[in-house]
Amino acid sequence: MSRTMQRLALSGTILLAAAALSACAGNTGTEPTGTVDPVGTWGDIATTSEPSLVLADDGALTGTDGCNRLVGTWTADADTIAFVDVASTRMACEGVDTWLSGLATGTIADETLTVFDESGEKIGTLERSE
Repeated sequence: MSRTMQRLALSGTILLAAAALSACAGNTGTEPTGTVDPVGTWGDIATTSEPSLVLADDGALTGTDGCNRLVGTWTADADTIAFVDVASTRMACEGVDTWLSGLATGTIADETLTVFDESGEKIGTLERSE
């Protein structure tokens, strides 16, 4: 088996393991204390080359950075969303800005999710689509 095939197989195995761990984690999502509900679809999930997130009411997170698949969990406290144990495939896609793979926290204003990295820097926004 070539190294590329081995890496792809390993990436798939890691993604499946992360998904299984997320499913076993139980209900980690919590309703925020404010009026904003983060549950839903952020970005256009019909276009796999664009970033998007789906935040499920059980605390599961799935999505794409426009190249790589993302899985993990989320929690909400007041007006901040924490993205927890997020795993990503590591494909190399030319010409794709994979900013969403650096997500750590987020805030919601109106129908816009603003995403921040671990240092608290804004890295992008996603509009609610569902």
